[in-house]
Amino acid sequence: MSKEELGCDVMVAGGGLAGICAALAAARNGAKTVLVQDRSRLGGNSSSEIKMHPLGVNGDKWGWREAGIIEEIKLDNAANNPQRSWEMWDLLLYDKCVTEPNLTLLLDTSVYAADAEGGRISAAYARCDKTLKIYRIKSKIYIDCTGDSRLAMEAGAELMAGREGSEKYGEPLADTYEKGKFLCSSIMFTSKDCGRPVAFKAPAWAKKISAEDLKLRDPAKWGFDYGYWFISHGGMADTIRDNEVIRFELLSIVLGVWDYIKNSGKYPEAANRAIDFVGMIPGKRDSYRIVGERVFTQRDIEKGWESMPDQVGAVGWPLEDQTSEGFYARGKKPAIYGGQVPFYNLPLSIMCAKGFSNLMMAGRNMSASHLAFTSTRVMNSCSVAGQAAGTAAAMCARENLAPREISASGELAERLRQNLLKDGQIILGAKNSDPLDLARAAKISATDSAEGTKPENVVSGMCYDIAGSNGNRWKAPIEKSPALSLEWGAPQKIGKLILNLDTGSRLLTPTLETGFVKRVIQGPQPEALRDFTISATLADGSKRILADVRGNYRKRLVFDFEPADIGKIEIKCLATNGAPQASIFEVRAYGA
Repeated sequence: MSKEELGCDVMVAGGGLAGICAALAAARNGAKTVLVQDRSRLGGNSSSEIKMHPLGVNGDKWGWREAGIIEEIKLDNAANNPQRSWEMWDLLLYDKCVTEPNLTLLLDTSVYAADAEGGRISAAYARCDKTLKIYRIKSKIYIDCTGDSRLAMEAGAELMAGREGSEKYGEPLADTYEKGKFLCSSIMFTSKDCGRPVAFKAPAWAKKISAEDLKLRDPAKWGFDYGYWFISHGGMADTIRDNEVIRFELLSIVLGVWDYIKNSGKYPEAANRAIDFVGMIPGKRDSYRIVGERVFTQRDIEKGWESMPDQVGAVGWPLEDQTSEGFYARGKKPAIYGGQVPFYNLPLSIMCAKGFSNLMMAGRNMSASHLAFTSTRVMNSCSVAGQAAGTAAAMCARENLAPREISASGELAERLRQNLLKDGQIILGAKNSDPLDLARAAKISATDSAEGTKPENVVSGMCYDIAGSNGNRWKAPIEKSPALSLEWGAPQKIGKLILNLDTGSRLLTPTLETGFVKRVIQGPQPEALRDFTISATLADGSKRILADVRGNYRKRLVFDFEPADIGKIEIKCLATNGAPQASIFEVRAYGA
C-alpha cells in the first residue's frame, strides 16, 4: 500500500445525502474539502444499492418542504431522470461532487483510524484497497456523516446508543418499545409486470411466511412495485458487528414474503410480477449517535427548539419509533407515530461533538435521544443538517473558530443563519437581514399580481409560505407575461442577482413505491418559472440584458455579470412549466 498525505480545510467522512450536502456546502463556501465514501457510489441509503427514498416534511400538508442543496438535487433528478432510474440518481450525486472545484472525492475509501488528543483531531486515516492507497488526511474541521459514527469512534468521542426509556430525558413517549435496543435494518426489493404469469420458487433457506406474519404488515397496502420498509430485522442485535447475520436474515424474509405473495393464492394481482432487484446491503436505520454540546429530545422537537439561539435548518418528520423485534414482532405494529411534530428547526449544537474543538456530525448520528432521533434520522432532515454543518465548518476554517463557538454565540450563529438563508436553506422564522443585499432597499413594483400577493413580498425576507398563505411570494398570471421591477432612487453598483423561485411543495423524491410514484411529478415542477428575461436600466438610461433564461426548472438561480451602475432591474416572466401563475419568492441583489 502506498501512503499519501492530504491537507484540507474540511474533511467529510461518509457520502450519504448528509455527507454530500455537507461537502458541497463547505466547498461552495470556499473551503478546500475532501469527501470520503466507503462505497463505489454516493447516496447511502438513497443509492441504487439500497433504494430507500429520501423523506421529510409533508409538503402536501404544510405548504413547504426542505430547501437548499437537497431541493437542488431532487429538482435535477425529477427534471432529468424521467425514466426513474435509480442508477441515474447515483450518477447525479457523483456529478454534483466531481464538478465542484473545491471538492476532492475519494470513493471506495474507508476511514479506519484517527489521531486525536486534547479534544482535537490532528489527522484521520482512510484506506482504498482498490487503489492500494492509505491516506493521512489533515483537516481544520472534520464532519462525521458515516451514520455509524466511525470517525468519532476512532477519535475517542463520547457515543450513545439504543433506546433510553422515558426516565433519562423526561420523554413521555420513550417507553413504547424495547429499552436499550435499536431500530432495525431493512433490505428493499423491486418487481416488474412481465405481461404474463411468472412463477417463483424460493430458495430452501427462505423463511416460511404465514398469514399471521403479515396480519399487521399487508403487502397489498403498499403495492408490489417496491418494498417493504416493514421487512426489518436486527434491532435486538448489534447493527454494526452483526451486519452479516442481519443481511442473511433479511434476505430470507424478503424472499419468504415474495414466495407468500406469489404462491399463497391471496394476491392474484401479483401473478405477472417478477422480482428484478433485491438489495444486498441492509439499509441501516440505527447504530451509534455522537454526544454533542446539546442532546436533542422529544420536548425540544415539540416546543423547546423555538427558544434555541443556534437554529440552522427546518425539518419535519414525525416521531416514529419502530419495534426492535422488527418483522418478527407479530402482535406489534411495525411503527408508532406520536407527539406533536409538524415541523421544527435543528440547532447547530447537536452537530458539535462534545469535548472536541474540530469535530462535527450530520446525519442520523447527530446528538439526540433515541426518541428524538426517530424524527431527525430521515434523509431529508439529515441533508438539511449536512448543509448547516458544512457551511459552519467552512466558516470555522476561514475564521479559525471551533464549531461550538458559533453555536454558543448569538452573533456568530446569526451570521451563519444569514449565510444559510442566502444559500437557499429554509429556517423557520428567520428572515434575510443581509446589509449587503441591495434589493431590500429597492422599490418593488409589478405589472400584475394575483391571489392577493404583492410585489414587495419578494423582499419579505422569507422563502417559504405555510399552506394557505402567500405572504412571502409574488404571483401573477403568466398569460399576461407579467414583469417584476426593482428600482432604486439612485443607481447602485450591482454585479450579482439571486432568485428564489416557487417549485411547489408536493412530495419530491426518487422512488419506485406505487403510492409515491403517483404523487411525484417526475419532470420540471409546474410552478417553476421556465422562461424569463432579466434586464437592467443603467445610470445613463441605456438598457442591458442581464440574463435570457429558457428551460429553467430550478428553484434557486445565481446570475453573475459585469458590475454596473444600475437604476432599475426588470424580470419579465414568459412561461412556467405548466402552472397558470408566475411565482417568485425572493430577489436579492449584490455588488459582486
